[in-house]
Amino acid sequence: MRRAHTENHLLERTGWLRAAVLGANDGIISTASLILGVVSASGLRHDALVAGVAGLVAGAMAMAAGEYVSVSSQADTEGAALAKERHELATDHEFEVTELAHIYQERGVAADLAHEVALQLMAHDALAAHARDELGISEMTSANPIQAALASALTFSTGAAAPLLLAAALPMAWLMPGIGVGALLFLAILGAVGAKAGGAPILKPTLRVAFWGALAMAATTGIGRLFGTVA
Repeated sequence: MRRAHTENHLLERTGWLRAAVLGANDGIISTASLILGVVSASGLRHDALVAGVAGLVAGAMAMAAGEYVSVSSQADTEGAALAKERHELATDHEFEVTELAHIYQERGVAADLAHEVALQLMAHDALAAHARDELGISEMTSANPIQAALASALTFSTGAAAPLLLAAALPMAWLMPGIGVGALLFLAILGAVGAKAGGAPILKPTLRVAFWGALAMAATTGIGRLFGTVA
């Protein structure tokens, strides 16, 4: 007896994985950059910690709101498209069969077979068939707004907490280099974990997040020094 071949492409993770990686990445970069900018300007740990905590709270709320609005808008658009398709199925069923069969023909299926496949799939679930093959909507591609918002807020807070802990624990002489190196290490780990969870090669995502993190921290450090000198 032959065993069925099963594959796990990890595509079902893309919705929550994108929100989680984006949240943690933003948390690390924005908070580390904010702390470095404040320390460069004032040289005071207290100011940096206050700014970092405020940035954590504001950033987590902003990430949650942004993800919720974005994913909700996507869901509204998909809902409107499904409602239109449902109406078309009810008012011109034969045309919808022809339309679906044409889609399969364009993918290489013979005309007679394409028509038969369209008939059978629509007899099973007409709206699902058109949603999947005409509109590109499926359960796999549909994200949950609340899930995305919570994932973004939680992961942003987790990422932001890392440089905050370094800012609170490191000696003042080591504060800036320690946060810079620590943030880059956290970003590299995040990039590797995100790539591994998504089944992608590790090196490129790791270098990508580390590069943009280094650029952001260098920019805010320079701005902090400039304003500190002017003051």
